[in-house]
Amino acid sequence: MRSSTLIAAITIAMTALTLSNGQGVAAQDQPNIVMIISDDQAWTDYSFMGHESIKTPNLDQLARQSVVFRRGYVPTALCRPSLMTMITGHYAHQHGITGNDPSPKYAPPNTELNKTQRAELIANVDKNATLPRELTKAGYLCHQSGKWWEGSFKRGGFTHGMTRGFPEKGGRHGDDGLKIGREGLSAVTDFIDMSIEEKKPFFVWYAPFLPHTPHNPPKRLLKKYTVDGRPVTIAKYYAMCDWFDETCGQLIDHLDKANVRDNTLIVYACDNGWIQSPDSRRYAPRSKQTPYEGGIRTPIMFSWPTKMKPANRKELCSTIDLAPTILAAARLPQDATLPGLNLLPNLTSGSPIKRKTIFGESFAHDIADINNPEASLLFRWCITDKWKLLLTYDGEVNRYQSTHPRTEKRPQLFDLDADPAELKNVAADHPELVASMAAAIENWYPVKERKAITKF
Repeated sequence: MRSSTLIAAITIAMTALTLSNGQGVAAQDQPNIVMIISDDQAWTDYSFMGHESIKTPNLDQLARQSVVFRRGYVPTALCRPSLMTMITGHYAHQHGITGNDPSPKYAPPNTELNKTQRAELIANVDKNATLPRELTKAGYLCHQSGKWWEGSFKRGGFTHGMTRGFPEKGGRHGDDGLKIGREGLSAVTDFIDMSIEEKKPFFVWYAPFLPHTPHNPPKRLLKKYTVDGRPVTIAKYYAMCDWFDETCGQLIDHLDKANVRDNTLIVYACDNGWIQSPDSRRYAPRSKQTPYEGGIRTPIMFSWPTKMKPANRKELCSTIDLAPTILAAARLPQDATLPGLNLLPNLTSGSPIKRKTIFGESFAHDIADINNPEASLLFRWCITDKWKLLLTYDGEVNRYQSTHPRTEKRPQLFDLDADPAELKNVAADHPELVASMAAAIENWYPVKERKAITKF
Protein backbone atom coordinates (compact mmCIF):
# COMPACT_ATOMS: atom_id res chain seq x y z
CA MET A 1 0.00 0.00 0.00
CA ARG A 2 1.36 3.43 -0.93
CA SER A 3 2.08 5.81 1.93
CA SER A 4 -0.52 8.31 0.66
CA THR A 5 -3.17 5.60 0.57
CA LEU A 6 -2.24 4.46 4.07
CA ILE A 7 -2.48 8.01 5.40
CA ALA A 8 -5.89 8.43 3.80
CA ALA A 9 -7.11 5.18 5.34
CA ILE A 10 -5.91 6.22 8.80
CA THR A 11 -7.56 9.63 8.41
CA ILE A 12 -10.89 8.03 7.46
CA ALA A 13 -10.69 5.65 10.41
CA MET A 14 -9.91 8.44 12.88
CA THR A 15 -12.73 10.58 11.50
CA ALA A 16 -15.16 7.71 11.93
CA LEU A 17 -14.02 7.22 15.51
CA THR A 18 -14.44 10.94 16.20
CA LEU A 19 -17.95 10.96 14.79
CA SER A 20 -18.91 7.82 16.70
CA ASN A 21 -18.07 9.25 20.09
CA GLY A 22 -20.08 12.41 19.35
CA GLN A 23 -17.51 14.81 20.80
CA GLY A 24 -14.71 15.41 18.33
CA VAL A 25 -11.93 17.47 19.82
CA ALA A 26 -14.04 18.14 22.90
CA ALA A 27 -13.69 14.54 24.06
CA GLN A 28 -9.97 14.99 24.59
CA ASP A 29 -9.22 18.68 24.80
CA GLN A 30 -12.25 20.55 26.10
CA PRO A 31 -12.90 20.45 29.83
CA ASN A 32 -16.24 20.34 31.52
CA ILE A 33 -16.85 23.71 33.20
CA VAL A 34 -18.67 24.32 36.48
CA MET A 35 -19.28 27.84 37.77
CA ILE A 36 -20.12 27.98 41.48
CA ILE A 37 -21.50 31.38 42.44
CA SER A 38 -22.25 32.32 46.02
CA ASP A 39 -25.05 34.83 46.65
CA ASP A 40 -24.58 37.63 49.22
CA GLN A 41 -21.51 36.48 51.15
CA ALA A 42 -18.66 38.53 52.60
CA TRP A 43 -15.16 37.87 51.33
CA THR A 44 -14.10 37.04 54.89
CA ASP A 45 -16.80 34.44 55.54
CA TYR A 46 -14.98 31.19 54.80
CA SER A 47 -12.66 29.13 56.97
CA PHE A 48 -9.91 29.33 54.33
CA MET A 49 -10.22 33.14 54.37
CA GLY A 50 -9.69 33.16 58.13
CA HIS A 51 -13.16 33.34 59.65
CA GLU A 52 -13.03 32.09 63.23
CA SER A 53 -16.55 30.66 63.42
CA ILE A 54 -17.95 29.83 59.99
CA LYS A 55 -17.06 26.32 58.85
CA THR A 56 -16.60 25.74 55.12
CA PRO A 57 -14.74 22.42 54.84
CA ASN A 58 -15.76 21.75 51.24
CA LEU A 59 -14.73 25.15 49.93
CA ASP A 60 -11.56 24.88 52.03
CA GLN A 61 -10.80 21.65 50.19
CA LEU A 62 -11.56 23.30 46.85
CA ALA A 63 -9.21 26.15 47.78
CA ARG A 64 -6.44 23.63 48.45
CA GLN A 65 -7.01 22.28 44.94
CA SER A 66 -7.22 25.70 43.27
CA VAL A 67 -5.37 28.73 42.08
CA VAL A 68 -6.84 31.16 44.62
CA PHE A 69 -7.02 34.91 44.27
CA ARG A 70 -7.77 36.21 47.72
CA ARG A 71 -7.95 39.72 46.31
CA GLY A 72 -10.74 39.01 43.88
CA TYR A 73 -13.40 41.58 43.02
CA VAL A 74 -16.69 42.04 41.23
CA PRO A 75 -17.01 45.23 39.17
CA THR A 76 -20.55 45.90 40.46
CA ALA A 77 -21.80 44.94 43.95
CA LEU A 78 -25.37 44.03 43.01
CA CYS A 79 -26.55 40.61 41.93
CA ARG A 80 -28.19 41.19 38.55
CA PRO A 81 -25.47 43.34 36.92
CA SER A 82 -22.77 41.24 38.59
CA LEU A 83 -24.17 37.98 37.21
CA MET A 84 -24.65 39.55 33.79
CA THR A 85 -20.97 40.53 33.84
CA MET A 86 -19.99 36.94 34.61
CA ILE A 87 -22.10 35.49 31.80
CA THR A 88 -21.14 38.09 29.15
CA GLY A 89 -17.67 39.26 30.13
CA HIS A 90 -18.70 42.93 29.91
CA TYR A 91 -19.06 45.70 32.47
CA ALA A 92 -22.55 46.85 33.46
CA HIS A 93 -22.32 50.08 31.47
CA GLN A 94 -21.52 47.91 28.43
CA HIS A 95 -24.02 45.05 28.73
CA GLY A 96 -26.86 47.38 29.71
CA ILE A 97 -28.01 45.89 33.03
CA THR A 98 -26.96 48.37 35.71
CA GLY A 99 -29.53 47.62 38.43
CA ASN A 100 -32.05 45.02 39.48
CA ASP A 101 -35.32 46.72 38.55
CA PRO A 102 -36.82 49.63 36.67
CA SER A 103 -37.39 52.42 39.17
CA PRO A 104 -40.93 52.18 40.57
CA LYS A 105 -40.88 55.99 40.70
CA TYR A 106 -41.09 56.13 36.91
CA ALA A 107 -42.50 52.69 36.11
CA PRO A 108 -44.86 51.71 38.96
CA PRO A 109 -45.23 47.97 39.66
CA ASN A 110 -47.93 46.05 37.79
CA THR A 111 -48.26 48.71 35.11
CA GLU A 112 -47.77 48.13 31.40
CA LEU A 113 -44.79 50.51 31.45
CA ASN A 114 -43.12 48.45 34.18
CA LYS A 115 -43.68 45.23 32.22
CA THR A 116 -42.39 46.83 29.05
CA GLN A 117 -39.24 48.09 30.74
CA ARG A 118 -38.58 44.70 32.34
CA ALA A 119 -38.87 43.09 28.93
CA GLU A 120 -36.51 45.70 27.45
CA LEU A 121 -33.95 45.02 30.17
CA ILE A 122 -34.10 41.27 29.56
CA ALA A 123 -33.60 41.88 25.85
CA ASN A 124 -30.05 43.03 26.66
CA VAL A 125 -29.06 39.38 27.01
CA ASP A 126 -29.98 38.92 23.34
CA LYS A 127 -27.61 41.73 22.36
CA ASN A 128 -24.61 40.22 24.12
CA ALA A 129 -22.64 37.08 23.45
CA THR A 130 -22.94 34.76 26.47
CA LEU A 131 -20.79 31.92 27.72
CA PRO A 132 -23.44 29.21 27.20
CA ARG A 133 -24.28 30.54 23.73
CA GLU A 134 -20.64 30.35 22.68
CA LEU A 135 -20.00 27.02 24.39
CA THR A 136 -23.04 25.46 22.74
CA LYS A 137 -21.53 26.28 19.35
CA ALA A 138 -18.53 24.19 20.40
CA GLY A 139 -20.64 21.15 21.30
CA TYR A 140 -21.25 21.79 24.99
CA LEU A 141 -24.47 21.08 26.83
CA CYS A 142 -25.19 23.99 29.19
CA HIS A 143 -27.35 23.98 32.33
CA GLN A 144 -28.70 26.91 34.35
CA SER A 145 -29.74 26.67 37.99
CA GLY A 146 -30.15 29.22 40.75
CA LYS A 147 -30.12 32.98 40.31
CA TRP A 148 -31.00 34.06 36.76
CA TRP A 149 -32.68 37.38 35.98
CA GLU A 150 -32.67 37.45 32.21
CA GLY A 151 -35.91 35.63 31.36
CA SER A 152 -36.00 31.93 30.54
CA PHE A 153 -32.72 30.00 30.72
CA LYS A 154 -33.00 29.70 26.93
CA ARG A 155 -32.61 33.46 26.56
CA GLY A 156 -29.07 33.15 27.82
CA GLY A 157 -28.20 30.34 25.45
CA PHE A 158 -28.45 27.45 27.92
CA THR A 159 -29.57 24.16 26.41
CA HIS A 160 -31.04 23.03 29.71
CA GLY A 161 -32.14 24.80 32.86
CA MET A 162 -34.64 25.48 35.60
CA THR A 163 -35.75 29.12 35.39
CA ARG A 164 -38.89 29.92 33.39
CA GLY A 165 -38.32 33.64 33.75
CA PHE A 166 -40.28 36.87 33.55
CA PRO A 167 -43.22 37.27 32.90
CA GLU A 168 -43.85 33.88 34.55
CA LYS A 169 -44.81 33.96 38.23
CA GLY A 170 -41.73 34.45 40.39
CA GLY A 171 -39.64 34.97 37.27
CA ARG A 172 -38.05 38.21 38.43
CA HIS A 173 -34.79 36.55 39.44
CA GLY A 174 -35.01 32.80 39.20
CA ASP A 175 -38.39 31.14 40.03
CA ASP A 176 -37.87 27.34 39.90
CA GLY A 177 -34.11 27.80 39.62
CA LEU A 178 -33.98 29.19 43.16
CA LYS A 179 -34.86 25.77 44.55
CA ILE A 180 -31.44 24.37 43.70
CA GLY A 181 -29.33 23.68 46.78
CA ARG A 182 -32.12 24.49 49.18
CA GLU A 183 -34.14 21.54 47.86
CA GLY A 184 -31.41 19.22 46.65
CA LEU A 185 -29.17 19.04 43.61
CA SER A 186 -30.86 16.44 41.42
CA ALA A 187 -31.53 18.86 38.55
CA VAL A 188 -27.79 19.52 38.22
CA THR A 189 -26.51 16.03 38.95
CA ASP A 190 -29.01 14.47 36.54
CA PHE A 191 -27.83 16.90 33.86
CA ILE A 192 -24.20 15.97 34.49
CA ASP A 193 -25.01 12.27 34.23
CA MET A 194 -26.94 12.83 30.99
CA SER A 195 -24.05 14.80 29.48
CA ILE A 196 -21.59 12.06 30.36
CA GLU A 197 -23.87 9.41 28.87
CA GLU A 198 -24.14 11.43 25.67
CA LYS A 199 -20.36 11.94 25.67
CA LYS A 200 -20.73 15.70 25.58
CA PRO A 201 -18.69 18.30 27.48
CA PHE A 202 -20.90 20.26 29.87
CA PHE A 203 -21.18 23.72 31.38
CA VAL A 204 -22.97 24.15 34.72
CA TRP A 205 -24.15 27.50 36.10
CA TYR A 206 -24.64 26.73 39.79
CA ALA A 207 -25.80 30.00 41.38
CA PRO A 208 -27.91 28.88 44.34
CA PHE A 209 -29.96 31.30 46.43
CA LEU A 210 -27.43 30.77 49.25
CA PRO A 211 -26.53 32.18 51.70
CA HIS A 212 -28.99 34.84 50.51
CA THR A 213 -32.07 35.68 52.58
CA PRO A 214 -34.37 34.21 53.71
CA HIS A 215 -31.92 33.03 56.31
CA ASN A 216 -33.76 29.81 57.20
CA PRO A 217 -31.03 27.20 57.66
CA PRO A 218 -31.70 23.62 58.78
CA LYS A 219 -32.14 23.40 62.54
CA ARG A 220 -29.07 21.17 62.88
CA LEU A 221 -26.90 23.94 61.40
CA LEU A 222 -28.54 26.76 63.31
CA LYS A 223 -27.93 24.84 66.54
CA LYS A 224 -24.26 24.57 65.58
CA TYR A 225 -23.90 28.37 65.48
CA THR A 226 -26.22 29.33 68.32
CA VAL A 227 -23.99 30.37 71.22
CA ASP A 228 -24.38 32.72 74.17
CA GLY A 229 -23.92 36.34 73.23
CA ARG A 230 -24.32 35.83 69.48
CA PRO A 231 -27.40 37.51 67.98
CA VAL A 232 -29.73 35.07 66.25
CA THR A 233 -29.42 37.07 63.03
CA ILE A 234 -25.69 36.36 63.00
CA ALA A 235 -26.15 32.69 63.90
CA LYS A 236 -28.62 32.24 61.05
CA TYR A 237 -26.31 33.89 58.54
CA TYR A 238 -23.33 31.77 59.66
CA ALA A 239 -25.47 28.65 59.30
CA MET A 240 -26.49 29.71 55.81
CA CYS A 241 -22.83 29.95 54.77
CA ASP A 242 -22.31 26.44 56.15
CA TRP A 243 -25.38 25.19 54.25
CA PHE A 244 -24.08 26.65 51.00
CA ASP A 245 -20.74 24.94 51.62
CA GLU A 246 -22.48 21.59 52.09
CA THR A 247 -24.15 21.88 48.69
CA CYS A 248 -20.82 22.72 47.05
CA GLY A 249 -19.37 19.57 48.56
CA GLN A 250 -22.26 17.51 47.20
CA LEU A 251 -21.73 18.89 43.71
CA ILE A 252 -17.97 18.31 43.71
CA ASP A 253 -18.43 14.82 45.18
CA HIS A 254 -20.72 13.99 42.26
CA LEU A 255 -18.03 15.06 39.81
CA ASP A 256 -15.56 12.80 41.62
CA LYS A 257 -17.89 9.81 41.64
CA ALA A 258 -18.64 10.30 37.95
CA ASN A 259 -14.88 10.22 37.24
CA VAL A 260 -14.91 13.58 35.45
CA ARG A 261 -13.33 15.80 38.09
CA ASP A 262 -9.83 15.66 36.61
CA ASN A 263 -11.03 17.20 33.37
CA THR A 264 -13.44 19.69 34.93
CA LEU A 265 -12.60 23.34 35.40
CA ILE A 266 -14.35 24.69 38.52
CA VAL A 267 -14.59 28.47 38.78
CA TYR A 268 -15.72 30.00 42.07
CA ALA A 269 -16.79 33.56 42.92
CA CYS A 270 -19.50 35.44 44.84
CA ASP A 271 -21.89 37.85 43.12
CA ASN A 272 -21.48 40.56 45.78
CA GLY A 273 -20.60 40.99 49.40
CA TRP A 274 -22.77 40.98 52.49
CA ILE A 275 -22.08 42.03 56.08
CA GLN A 276 -24.82 40.73 58.32
CA SER A 277 -26.37 43.32 60.63
CA PRO A 278 -26.63 42.03 64.21
CA ASP A 279 -29.80 44.08 64.75
CA SER A 280 -31.92 43.10 61.77
CA ARG A 281 -32.22 40.74 58.83
CA ARG A 282 -30.66 43.37 56.58
CA TYR A 283 -27.08 43.91 55.58
CA ALA A 284 -24.85 46.34 57.43
CA PRO A 285 -23.52 49.59 55.91
CA ARG A 286 -20.70 49.43 53.38
CA SER A 287 -21.56 45.98 52.12
CA LYS A 288 -24.10 44.88 49.52
CA GLN A 289 -24.62 47.41 46.69
CA THR A 290 -21.62 49.52 47.73
CA PRO A 291 -18.12 49.89 46.23
CA TYR A 292 -16.43 49.31 49.58
CA GLU A 293 -14.56 46.07 50.24
CA GLY A 294 -17.59 44.61 52.00
CA GLY A 295 -19.55 44.94 48.75
CA ILE A 296 -17.12 44.12 45.95
CA ARG A 297 -14.42 41.82 47.28
CA THR A 298 -14.64 38.04 46.88
CA PRO A 299 -12.21 35.13 46.71
CA ILE A 300 -11.96 33.86 43.14
CA MET A 301 -10.83 30.29 42.52
CA PHE A 302 -9.90 28.22 39.47
CA SER A 303 -9.47 24.46 39.86
CA TRP A 304 -8.54 22.09 37.01
CA PRO A 305 -6.56 19.18 38.45
CA THR A 306 -4.82 18.07 35.24
CA LYS A 307 -3.85 21.57 34.13
CA MET A 308 -3.42 23.88 37.13
CA LYS A 309 -1.10 23.59 40.09
CA PRO A 310 -2.76 24.88 43.30
CA ALA A 311 -1.42 28.22 44.45
CA ASN A 312 -2.29 31.34 46.41
CA ARG A 313 -1.90 34.33 44.13
CA LYS A 314 -1.28 37.86 45.34
CA GLU A 315 -2.39 39.66 42.18
CA LEU A 316 -5.69 41.42 41.70
CA CYS A 317 -8.37 39.43 39.91
CA SER A 318 -11.84 40.45 38.72
CA THR A 319 -14.89 38.52 37.60
CA ILE A 320 -14.54 40.49 34.34
CA ASP A 321 -11.77 37.94 33.65
CA LEU A 322 -13.96 34.85 33.95
CA ALA A 323 -15.50 34.83 30.48
CA PRO A 324 -12.27 35.16 28.46
CA THR A 325 -10.56 32.59 30.68
CA ILE A 326 -13.39 30.07 30.32
CA LEU A 327 -13.53 30.58 26.55
CA ALA A 328 -9.80 29.92 26.36
CA ALA A 329 -10.11 26.76 28.45
CA ALA A 330 -12.78 25.52 26.03
CA ARG A 331 -10.41 26.26 23.13
CA LEU A 332 -12.70 28.90 21.71
CA PRO A 333 -11.41 32.05 20.01
CA GLN A 334 -11.08 35.16 22.10
CA ASP A 335 -13.58 37.96 21.61
CA ALA A 336 -11.51 41.10 21.09
CA THR A 337 -14.28 43.25 22.58
CA LEU A 338 -14.02 41.61 26.01
CA PRO A 339 -12.28 43.98 28.46
CA GLY A 340 -11.13 41.26 30.87
CA LEU A 341 -7.98 39.15 30.71
CA ASN A 342 -7.62 35.57 29.58
CA LEU A 343 -5.86 34.25 32.68
CA LEU A 344 -5.43 30.69 31.41
CA PRO A 345 -1.72 31.08 30.56
CA ASN A 346 -1.08 32.54 34.02
CA LEU A 347 -3.12 29.82 35.72
CA THR A 348 -1.38 26.94 33.96
CA SER A 349 2.16 28.29 34.02
CA GLY A 350 2.15 30.20 37.29
CA SER A 351 3.37 33.34 35.54
CA PRO A 352 2.40 36.69 37.09
CA ILE A 353 -0.49 38.77 35.76
CA LYS A 354 0.91 41.93 34.20
CA ARG A 355 -2.16 44.08 34.74
CA LYS A 356 -1.82 46.42 37.71
CA THR A 357 -5.23 48.11 37.88
CA ILE A 358 -8.81 46.85 38.03
CA PHE A 359 -11.96 48.93 37.65
CA GLY A 360 -15.56 48.96 38.80
CA GLU A 361 -18.74 50.96 39.00
CA SER A 362 -21.80 51.28 41.21
CA PHE A 363 -25.29 52.09 40.01
CA ALA A 364 -28.52 52.34 41.98
CA HIS A 365 -30.62 49.24 42.58
CA ASP A 366 -33.52 51.00 40.81
CA ILE A 367 -32.79 52.02 37.23
CA ALA A 368 -33.96 55.60 36.71
CA ASP A 369 -33.53 55.52 32.93
CA ILE A 370 -32.99 52.16 31.23
CA ASN A 371 -31.54 53.93 28.17
CA ASN A 372 -29.14 56.12 30.16
CA PRO A 373 -27.07 54.23 32.77
CA GLU A 374 -25.51 57.43 34.07
CA ALA A 375 -28.84 58.60 35.44
CA SER A 376 -28.29 56.01 38.21
CA LEU A 377 -24.49 56.25 38.47
CA LEU A 378 -23.27 56.44 42.08
CA PHE A 379 -19.54 55.58 42.01
CA ARG A 380 -16.65 54.64 39.77
CA TRP A 381 -13.55 53.11 41.31
CA CYS A 382 -10.19 51.55 40.63
CA ILE A 383 -7.60 49.60 42.61
CA THR A 384 -3.86 49.70 41.90
CA ASP A 385 -1.66 47.61 44.17
CA LYS A 386 -2.63 48.68 47.71
CA TRP A 387 -4.45 51.86 46.66
CA LYS A 388 -8.17 52.21 46.05
CA LEU A 389 -9.87 55.33 44.70
CA LEU A 390 -13.62 55.99 44.77
CA LEU A 391 -15.21 58.80 42.78
CA THR A 392 -18.74 59.81 43.76
CA TYR A 393 -21.60 60.80 41.44
CA ASP A 394 -25.08 62.21 41.94
CA GLY A 395 -27.11 59.50 40.18
CA GLU A 396 -30.64 58.95 41.46
CA VAL A 397 -31.13 56.23 44.08
CA ASN A 398 -34.90 56.05 44.80
CA ARG A 399 -35.15 53.04 47.17
CA TYR A 400 -32.20 52.05 49.44
CA GLN A 401 -31.38 55.66 50.30
CA SER A 402 -29.74 54.57 53.57
CA THR A 403 -27.38 52.25 51.67
CA HIS A 404 -25.92 55.16 49.70
CA PRO A 405 -25.57 58.21 51.97
CA ARG A 406 -22.73 59.66 49.83
CA THR A 407 -21.90 62.18 52.53
CA GLU A 408 -18.32 62.38 51.25
CA LYS A 409 -18.47 64.00 47.82
CA ARG A 410 -14.72 64.34 47.39
CA PRO A 411 -12.45 61.55 46.15
CA GLN A 412 -11.91 58.75 48.64
CA LEU A 413 -8.47 57.18 48.61
CA PHE A 414 -7.71 54.22 50.86
CA ASP A 415 -4.52 52.32 51.65
CA LEU A 416 -5.96 48.80 51.76
CA ASP A 417 -2.83 47.36 53.36
CA ALA A 418 -2.84 49.74 56.31
CA ASP A 419 -6.60 50.33 56.41
CA PRO A 420 -8.54 47.33 55.05
CA ALA A 421 -11.75 48.60 56.70
CA GLU A 422 -11.46 51.83 54.67
CA LEU A 423 -11.89 54.09 57.67
CA LYS A 424 -9.39 56.83 56.74
CA ASN A 425 -9.62 58.81 53.53
CA VAL A 426 -6.04 59.81 52.66
CA ALA A 427 -6.79 61.52 49.34
CA ALA A 428 -5.66 64.93 50.63
CA ASP A 429 -2.24 63.47 51.40
CA HIS A 430 -1.69 62.08 47.88
CA PRO A 431 -3.06 64.57 45.32
CA GLU A 432 -0.85 63.35 42.47
CA LEU A 433 -1.90 59.75 43.01
CA VAL A 434 -5.56 60.77 43.10
CA ALA A 435 -5.13 62.67 39.84
CA SER A 436 -3.45 59.78 38.03
CA MET A 437 -5.96 57.19 39.27
CA ALA A 438 -8.88 59.46 38.41
CA ALA A 439 -7.46 59.85 34.91
CA ALA A 440 -7.21 56.07 34.60
CA ILE A 441 -10.87 55.75 35.58
CA GLU A 442 -11.87 58.33 32.99
CA ASN A 443 -9.87 56.53 30.29
CA TRP A 444 -11.51 53.24 31.24
CA TYR A 445 -15.11 54.50 31.17
CA PRO A 446 -15.58 58.10 30.06
CA VAL A 447 -18.68 59.58 31.71
CA LYS A 448 -20.48 61.99 29.40
CA GLU A 449 -22.95 63.85 31.56
CA ARG A 450 -21.91 63.56 35.20
CA LYS A 451 -18.66 64.78 36.65
CA ALA A 452 -17.09 63.88 39.96
CA ILE A 453 -15.08 66.26 42.11
CA THR A 454 -11.44 65.19 41.78
CA LYS A 455 -9.73 67.91 43.81
CA PHE A 456 -9.86 69.10 47.41
